[in-house]
Amino acid sequence: MPPRWPRKPDRNDPDYRKLDDRMNFAVHVAIFAATNSGLWFFYNFLSTNWQWLPWFTFSWLGLLLTHLIYISAIANYVELKK
Repeated sequence: MPPRWPRKPDRNDPDYRKLDDRMNFAVHVAIFAATNSGLWFFYNFLSTNWQWLPWFTFSWLGLLLTHLIYISAIANYVELKK
């Protein structure tokens, strides 16, 4: 069941922005997991010689960790002025 917001969604609402950022992060993690698991499956199944795959995976993982650090420690969720 999707999350329900008790009031009208507004990007000026700090709680809404925080939830929205975390849901975007969850979508990014899901895309990362689906893409990389598929690539690694074919890498192992087809015995391909993809030298770029570890770099691709770890680079993307680094971007995800940067995204996590941003939403958990850096993002400022205070009331925005209209």
